[in-house]
Amino acid sequence: MAVTLKKLKDQVIVITGASSGIGLTTAEMAGEAGATVVLISRSEQALRDAVSRIRGKGGRATFFVADVGDEKAVRDIARSTVEQFGRIDTWVNNAGVGMYGKLTDTPIEDKRKLFETNFWGVIHGCHAAVEHMRRTGGAIINLGSIASDRSTPLLGIYAASKHAVKAYTDALRMELEYEQVPISVTLIKPTSINTPFIEHARSYMTNEPEFLSPVYPPEEVARAILYCAERPMRDIMVGGSAKMFGMLNKLSPRALDRYMEATAFDQQKRPDRNDHRDSLDAPQRDGNRRGPTTRHTLKRSLYTRASLSGATRVVPFLVIGAVVSAAAALTRSREAWPDTGRPSSLSA
Repeated sequence: MAVTLKKLKDQVIVITGASSGIGLTTAEMAGEAGATVVLISRSEQALRDAVSRIRGKGGRATFFVADVGDEKAVRDIARSTVEQFGRIDTWVNNAGVGMYGKLTDTPIEDKRKLFETNFWGVIHGCHAAVEHMRRTGGAIINLGSIASDRSTPLLGIYAASKHAVKAYTDALRMELEYEQVPISVTLIKPTSINTPFIEHARSYMTNEPEFLSPVYPPEEVARAILYCAERPMRDIMVGGSAKMFGMLNKLSPRALDRYMEATAFDQQKRPDRNDHRDSLDAPQRDGNRRGPTTRHTLKRSLYTRASLSGATRVVPFLVIGAVVSAAAALTRSREAWPDTGRPSSLSA
């Protein structure tokens, strides 16, 4: 089955969770590239502002206010998009929310709400997209996470939802390929990205949440998404640390357990006291690409850019270098545990 995808300037692209962070960045960059962009989120004012900016730069955009956990609403949006623009070429399932705290401290009701967005929202989007792209073809791009491959303490239920997204995405890809449906299915797996994620996440910690280092800009993820909208790809990791942790998890998962136990609990907390404001039940503080992280944000990911450029000779060396450096740091950390109990920060 050959999947042929259009150039961005000729596409109609639907993006969920488009009122902030990765979704907003992707929508604005897609608009600048000439695509017709359909933005979906729960935050009407942020969507209006985003569409106004895209149109102000000569782009084509519209929006729908909806919760992706509502299957009927998502299907109605897909139908309205086809009625208005004639087709859907790419559907990006980006909407998501985080939750910090020990698994035994987070209420079941909140865990279910998170899955309604992070997992069921993806399913609803995929079903709507397949229904309208089955004959015309196109791309479905789901946002997973490095947490799809490697769980993190204090972020366990979020990681569980992203594990579920990965499993669903892999199965859907195989089923569509078996049926020879001309739809590419891609999973994007970012590491820590400077978005309002930590601001929007529900937290059961005493302190406000923080990202694990290193942190990358949302433009790196948007660039990967738009690349896959034009070229069929199975999956893409955004950030060299995502690839590094993925490989370390395969090479020495128990050692990585110990490292995470010794570092992740402290590193995922800001000094600020928890203000108990979040977006689990309703949108808040929306409309920004970036968030309140105190971590330094890198300008780019050399690993991801090399992967997208097709520099196949360069990527293995970048990965090997990252893994060797990380393994050395991990070894030093393990040696230090008996004395300090806390290894130094792992970077990549």
